[in-house]
Amino acid sequence: MKATIITIGDEILIGQIIDTNSGFIAKSLDRIGVEVTEMISISDDKQQILDTFAQLQNKVDIVIVTGGLGPTKDDVTKKTFCDYFDDVLVVNPEVLAHVTQLIEGFYKRPISQLNKDQALVPSTCTVLHNQVGTAPGMWMKKENTVFVSLPGVPYEMKYLVEEEIIPKIVREYKRPYIIHKTILTYGQGESLVAERIEEWENNLPDFIKLAYLPNPGRVRLRLTARGTDKELLEKTIEDKVRSLDVIIHDIIVGYEENETIETVIGKLLSKQNKTISTAESCTGGRIASLLSSVQGASKYFKGSVVSYATEAKVNVLGISQELIDEYSVVSSQVASAMALSVKEMLKTDYAIATTGNAGPSKGDSDAEIGAVFIALATPDDIIVEEFNFGQPREKVIDRASIKSLEVLQKEILKIVQ
Repeated sequence: MKATIITIGDEILIGQIIDTNSGFIAKSLDRIGVEVTEMISISDDKQQILDTFAQLQNKVDIVIVTGGLGPTKDDVTKKTFCDYFDDVLVVNPEVLAHVTQLIEGFYKRPISQLNKDQALVPSTCTVLHNQVGTAPGMWMKKENTVFVSLPGVPYEMKYLVEEEIIPKIVREYKRPYIIHKTILTYGQGESLVAERIEEWENNLPDFIKLAYLPNPGRVRLRLTARGTDKELLEKTIEDKVRSLDVIIHDIIVGYEENETIETVIGKLLSKQNKTISTAESCTGGRIASLLSSVQGASKYFKGSVVSYATEAKVNVLGISQELIDEYSVVSSQVASAMALSVKEMLKTDYAIATTGNAGPSKGDSDAEIGAVFIALATPDDIIVEEFNFGQPREKVIDRASIKSLEVLQKEILKIVQ
């Protein structure tokens, strides 16, 4: 089963907002065996939408569209659906009742005509109930292709995908299995990893594909198996992972099941009933942002001190000025002191600290631009590693943040193993 995802909105095309909806939809479809063959962003233009629909007609099984369902004149998706399906808009009583309750009951204000117009849907569409918003989803089929329209507001889109679309596809369509296994490696670049596993890669069966996913400081190896025999796919994938581990055991730090490293860390910490805090300088809160982005993170992530300026390290974390003067603010000694301080301050089992020169110019230290010290305070020890992530500035911040999480994950896995 093949799908195309379309995002509608001029704000995406001019770079005013970033399209995160397509990634979420793609992952959701992939988990149930639907292959996304294309992602398209187009403008809020009726003819552009019609032309795109016509190009996709009968080429894919399902087209999922997000955006353009608001109550204002620039949102044209519903009317365009009517044109494409030769239909008319009618008031859906259930949607109108829901919108009225939401506006008058929850928001405590009179319902306007624009609000009421949200209940207008093509007469022949299957309405997908949007419990968390006013714009309903629409499911319509023409010949061999289903067209689904969803609101562009991310939390509304996610609700409809999880509660309406995925269950409907599972009920109504027979799909192949798609099995992924992602191996996390760090310490060696993509070309060197590829050289080490070349013979292993060449002997993969035809139904398994390998993708290299390089990121700053790490390479993820994603195995994807497609077929109708789920048990065979899973067994073959596991066999290949075990044989790969023999070859590159020294650089494998863990595995992802379509999960980010911060999600994996969250599960590990939760399982062990351990907690983490951060003291960040050059990363400016990026590590804390990654950790807190995971649902349920409050169980293990207790907080962060973003001590960007030297005086914040002294006044908030209590790092001695003498230590800074002797070793420099960008040093292993200061990184260690920061980690130990925030660990004690927030009473956590682990603590990460970063200090470095992200550039483009040097700050309160003579350390080279790109130099970063990462300290990890564990329940029993303090670990400090020095890196130089080069330039530009954003690369240094990204690589230092991911590397910090990798250092943490590696230590946690020592206990698990």
